[in-house]
Amino acid sequence: MLGRGEAVSVDEALNILHSSYTPPEPGREEISLHEALGRILAADIISGTHLPEFPRSSMDGYAVFSSDTFGASEQIPAYLKLAGEIVMGETAPGPLSHGQAIAIPTGGMLPDEADAVVMLEHTQALNADELEITRPVAPGENVIQPGDDIRAGEAAFTKGHRLRPQDLGALAGIGITRVPVFKRPKVAIINTGNEIVPADKSPRPGQVRDVNSYTLAAMVRKAGAIPVLKGIFRDEFGPILEAVGSSISECDLVVITGGSSVGTRDLTEKVINGMEPGIIVRGVSVKPGKPVIIGMVSGKPVFGLPGHPVAVAVCFELFLRPLLREISGEIDPLAALGIPGVRVVEARMARNYSSSPGREDHLGVMLKLEDGELWAYPVLGKSGLIFTLVKAHGTAVIPAEKPGVAKGEKVTVRLFD
Repeated sequence: MLGRGEAVSVDEALNILHSSYTPPEPGREEISLHEALGRILAADIISGTHLPEFPRSSMDGYAVFSSDTFGASEQIPAYLKLAGEIVMGETAPGPLSHGQAIAIPTGGMLPDEADAVVMLEHTQALNADELEITRPVAPGENVIQPGDDIRAGEAAFTKGHRLRPQDLGALAGIGITRVPVFKRPKVAIINTGNEIVPADKSPRPGQVRDVNSYTLAAMVRKAGAIPVLKGIFRDEFGPILEAVGSSISECDLVVITGGSSVGTRDLTEKVINGMEPGIIVRGVSVKPGKPVIIGMVSGKPVFGLPGHPVAVAVCFELFLRPLLREISGEIDPLAALGIPGVRVVEARMARNYSSSPGREDHLGVMLKLEDGELWAYPVLGKSGLIFTLVKAHGTAVIPAEKPGVAKGEKVTVRLFD
């Protein structure tokens, strides 16, 4: 056993994990832009063109020589000859001369000669041939110039960026429809326990339906990884050891649920320590989730999570989600600003709550807005109850050094996605 025998703090556990494991750069693939939402770029993307590629009007109005409008006012308007209309998707019907104006819609292409657009509200068509202008415009006013959005040769996105909906639109705008991305990490999920039966089966007395496989698989997908469901295993050393061995060869990370708490039939510790190099963390000072095990097998992380659903969810958020971000190749620009990778809010506790000093407590809470302030109502229940998670909006984090929180005291709430 490489790790300590006693429970360590959350920060200590993360430090031990990071010092024991450096994720290799993941493989790469090229995919269509339609498939790229949430994927991590495997290379910098350089724009090959200006965006926009031509000068465009940002207003409905008239394209003009700005110098033809200088001094115009409601009292002394400027008068220009109308030279037709620019149609969206087409160029001007002819060259524009001084003393002329041409109608243009928002987004329309300016004639080469024009350098400004007068807003429609500051004009009055006197007849089919003459336009009155009551306000001057400066050169470039109401015009989007080529390259105002991005210039050719400029970096559009950098390696490690997670693609968002607006990013896909921007890439399409510069003509990129296929992108290089990192392959998504694979997470093996091994569910253990003699009492566990598939969710579509009717359990006998003493048995329970599989909850953790569905919860974990969804969390893995939400984190941008691929869950690999290995199935439900009875508490038998040989089959679980074999499942871990096969999972190590095909996945980037292995999660075993159940079998991590003290008990004669708990095999997770024996399985991980039966492979090299073994366990690096045995227990973390966190509630729920204290029995969590972290190990390394053949250079890959293996987690032994408690069987209770709430503990599984808390441990995933604390350890697996940030690790999957690293394994995926993502570089989060907000992390450098000290902004956490999860959404957090401040709320006042709606009741007194006692906690054990020396243990970081994650309490499920329901949020309510009262008199303009957020209040956190504890959703009490044992960690084996899945619907406490369903009812909660997130978890209030009570630091290890605090014996609890008083009613009205502010707490930090980590929101569920």
